[in-house]
Parts: sequence; C-alpha cells; structure tokens
Amino acid sequence: MPKDNYRNILIVRTDRIGDVVLTTPAIEALRKAFPQARISILVTPVTRELVEGNPYLDEVLIDDRKGRHGGVFGFFSLVKTLRQRQFDLAIVLHTKKRTNSLCFLAGIPHRVGYKNNKFGFLLTDSLHDVRYQGLKHEMEYCLDVLKHIGIDVDSRKSYLSIRQDAEKWVETIFRENHIPDFDRNKIVAVHPAASDPSKQWPTKRFKDLIVQLQNNYILTIILIGSQRDQRIVQEIISGLHGCILDLTGKTSLSQLISLFKHCDLLISNDSGPVHIADAMGIPVVSIFTRNQPGINPKRWRPLGEKSRVVCPPSGEITRKEGKLTAQDLELIPTQAVLDVVDAIFKLC
Repeated sequence: MPKDNYRNILIVRTDRIGDVVLTTPAIEALRKAFPQARISILVTPVTRELVEGNPYLDEVLIDDRKGRHGGVFGFFSLVKTLRQRQFDLAIVLHTKKRTNSLCFLAGIPHRVGYKNNKFGFLLTDSLHDVRYQGLKHEMEYCLDVLKHIGIDVDSRKSYLSIRQDAEKWVETIFRENHIPDFDRNKIVAVHPAASDPSKQWPTKRFKDLIVQLQNNYILTIILIGSQRDQRIVQEIISGLHGCILDLTGKTSLSQLISLFKHCDLLISNDSGPVHIADAMGIPVVSIFTRNQPGINPKRWRPLGEKSRVVCPPSGEITRKEGKLTAQDLELIPTQAVLDVVDAIFKLC
C-alpha cells in the first residue's frame, strides 16, 4: 500500500513522444492507488494530444518552454501556476534541472524521482538513477518510481485515447486516396526518419524494402513523419509505383493514433511512433541502428506480442550517440528486415 494518502498529484514528463506513451501505465496505476485524488500531468505542447482524454487524468498542464514559459519570467510564471494547484506529491519522471527546480520552487512537499546530477538533491525521495545502463524497459523504470513509494502495479498496457475527429479524418483520407478495403490488402505504415541521424537506417534500404514488399504482397504503403522529414521521404518514393500514400508532415498526433488503428504493420526506426503504434495494438518492426546500454532495444523496444526488433549484432557498434559512420548504418541489410516482416505476416 502507498506510504501516504495523497490527494493532489502531479506527474512530470516533459520529454519526447515515446517517453510520454510509456508513462501511461504509471498514470493508470496512480489512479488505482488513489481513486479519490486529483491527478494532473505536466507535458510539452508537442505531446499534449497523447494524454488529452486519458480517463485516469483530471488535468493536463503544459510546460511551453519555447513559448510563454521560456526565459526567467516564463519559468516563474509556470512555478506560480503549479504552486496555485497546491500539489502534495510530484512524480518526476523527466529528471532534469528544470523539472526538479519547478517542483521544488512550487512548494510540492513530496517529490519522487530518479536522483542524478541534474539537481537530484531537490527530490525528497529518490531512486539511484541507473537508467543509462539500459537493464530494464523504460516503462518498468517509470513503474519502479511508483513501487518505491509503495504502489502496486498490475498493468503494463499503454493507453491512448481516440478522437472522433481523427477517426473521420482517417476515413476521409482513405476514401479520397482510394485505398483498397479488402482483407488481402495490407496497410503498412513506414517511418523512415529519426530525431538523431545515428538512429536512421539508410534511405536506400527503406526504398529497397518497399520495392520488395510490393513484389511479395498486395499492400498500401503509407509514409509518415514530420515536415522536416519530407526530403528523406521524397528520396525514398521517387521512382516507386504502386499504392503509396505520403502523409509526411500532414498528421497530428491524434490523427497518427487513429491512422495506426487502421494499419496492419508499422516499420520504423527507433522513434516515438513505434510506441504509439504499439499502444494501438498493431505489430511493429523497430529498427535499432544502435545497440549500446541506455539506448538499446532492451530499454526502448516495442512490447507488443507480435512486434519485433532488428538491430546490429551485439558488439558490432561501440561508438556513442551521433558518432556512427555510414558503414555502421549499413550493418542491417534489407533482407534482415524483410525476414522479420514476413514472419509477422505469417502470424497475423
């Protein structure tokens, strides 16, 4: 049982898409432990749609550090907002100087999280931060914070809400682009970009993969990504034929959630969409060009029963993030990914 009967709880997760998705089981666990409490979450504008509509939350707060909460005055404006809420517990899952300072200055009496050299001394109850070793999945690291304060955890299923306007958008997109609607046609989403170049499987490999998939299956390929990924996508689809839909830079997160609901598979670099698709229950092929502690598949793999990871052989890459060469990225051949896709389709 929890050590205290908290009534007003703040969850802090102001980092990236995948991190926020993997936090949702902790939100559910908190609600079950404190059914009468008011539970809020602090996220960034980018990830807001991932937690809006979550039935286990009462409020979504935004840390707009690139906008109204930027600079000293913006920072203390957010401190004031948090202080006015009178939280009695902060679960700090993004343990940075900013987040630890926010919770301390907001006067939240109990502040729990991983203690590191980023103002970890401001926490009142902490776990030694060994996440960089990558010995557990990120979802488990989140749940360990709750276990540390006596909360039982019985669910490890991510939750994302589905918006009706996003569902209608997908229906319209499919209708306008004449995407075939019959059992033999597989809808495969492909996310060929990544936040870090060292996480990005070569575009020529993605192009070759799509060609081979088109030769082997009846399918629709849907390319996804942000606006800045359009050049990469154009390189991939240039000269290709068949049913290919480019939605790069054209989807909000809520629309991406609904899109994945209607897909049969996602093929992606290690990135946020992997965890969105995984939460929606579709198989994922996640390509890891890096296989070192902390950024390894053990910590960041998709957890779905039919999902698979493709990565270089253990020990093949020893360079740190951002230091990989073109030769390193070539360590995963097209056939390795194609074999995994074939195996998943045989299961489905």
